[in-house]
Amino acid sequence: MKIAIMTDSNSGIQQSEADKLGVFVLPMPFVINGDTYYEGINLNYEQFFEFLRSNADVSTSQPSIASLTETWDKLLQEYDKVIFIPMSSGLSGTCDTAKTFARNYDGRVLVVDNKRISVTLKQSVLDALELVKKGFTAEQIKDELEKNGPNSSIYIMVDTLKYLKKGGRITAAGAAIGTLLKIKPVLTIQGEKLDAYQKVMSVKQAKIVMINAIKKDIQNRFGGDSDDLLIAMAYTYDLEAAKLFMNEVQQAFPNKNIVLDPLSLSVSCHIGPGALAVTVTKKGY
Repeated sequence: MKIAIMTDSNSGIQQSEADKLGVFVLPMPFVINGDTYYEGINLNYEQFFEFLRSNADVSTSQPSIASLTETWDKLLQEYDKVIFIPMSSGLSGTCDTAKTFARNYDGRVLVVDNKRISVTLKQSVLDALELVKKGFTAEQIKDELEKNGPNSSIYIMVDTLKYLKKGGRITAAGAAIGTLLKIKPVLTIQGEKLDAYQKVMSVKQAKIVMINAIKKDIQNRFGGDSDDLLIAMAYTYDLEAAKLFMNEVQQAFPNKNIVLDPLSLSVSCHIGPGALAVTVTKKGY
């Protein structure tokens, strides 16, 4: 049985990388100053942040039902089944919409809701590819991905409160006070949503908080370090700062092969440039 693995661009997988991996990526739409752009199609990373920095009106949107079902129809001409792994249902309505329309495909389209986004979602795609190689059925792969989904954590340092205020996640007064005090919030994504984790007064403190949070999760949630625990990092816009932090993370976890990727644009939209993130994820195969 031929199984197609499909995700959306919230995974951070670019179209060129998708071709190399043999997976299919649905581009996420953004509405910018009233016009619709598609991530990786007519909107690249640099353009997106230019819009953000110029105070353009930027908002996220769900893929159209037509783009979703047309992709499935095309894939099912070549494949027996499609496994679609979108971003967490707690962060977007795309997953629930996909589940609704997948019912029209008589079990040939399976939608995975494993509560992930960005580099942790990318790992789910890589896990799915390995499970296909191991001969798992589409139904078994869906079950494995959803069972393993909660075994991941993301911690993000936000460089500016501007975009959290713009998105309504913090009040204008709170943003003003936080900016005055030079507060650097550390946020967390534990599946369902973006939440506050801890407030600190410097980038240096934020880095320490994130590294310690990962260490704590490894010990308390995952029962200690093991080869199936993966450390990855993400960033928005400032690659040089991310590389410097990557060296610190590597020192904290010397036995891990650290992966660094841009943070997905859907999250970047709400937190802005200059953010740094660290994740721990349990391999799903």
